[in-house]
Amino acid sequence: MLQYNHFQIVRMTPDELRNDCSTLAIRYSFYETPFGKIVIAATEKGICYLGFEYKEGDVVQEMKNLYPAATFSEKKDDMQEKALAFFDEKQTPPEPIPLQIKGTAFQMQVWEALLHVPMGEVSNYGNISIQVGHPNAFRAVGSAVGDNPVSLLIPCHRIITASGAIGQYHWGSERKAAIIEWEKQTINK
Repeated sequence: MLQYNHFQIVRMTPDELRNDCSTLAIRYSFYETPFGKIVIAATEKGICYLGFEYKEGDVVQEMKNLYPAATFSEKKDDMQEKALAFFDEKQTPPEPIPLQIKGTAFQMQVWEALLHVPMGEVSNYGNISIQVGHPNAFRAVGSAVGDNPVSLLIPCHRIITASGAIGQYHWGSERKAAIIEWEKQTINK
């Protein structure tokens, strides 16, 4: 388990992954943020999804595609509320918030490396590929960054191109630029 940046990755067990996650009960709720409406979803062990709504219902379908056989209920819980601390620079969680996610071993390496990019700073795909021990795998790193199931909490938005351009973002480049700028201003307060 990695603890950094107030989040802790907890890998799903083989039993939880079996049969397309059929044993998981996932609660989700919608929240308004400075960057648009998000859905945050949690299992009993941790946050398993955070995404922006771009068309009504699309983000929920995307979440359900990630965990096809899980049971879903729209219900707020304490873990989701704790995850909202990301938007409150005055509030630091007393203990790391668990992120229970599924991914390949390589994706987990990349996502853990992303947790080390400090708020208000950026890195690039090449730097992350070096960090995970695969210096020529920057395209694979880009794919793993794009597959991050808990946007914002695992800060995929902090990864830009080597040229310094904002680059792609699952939720839109304009939103990515706005989040990066907001983080810089938050750190400098």
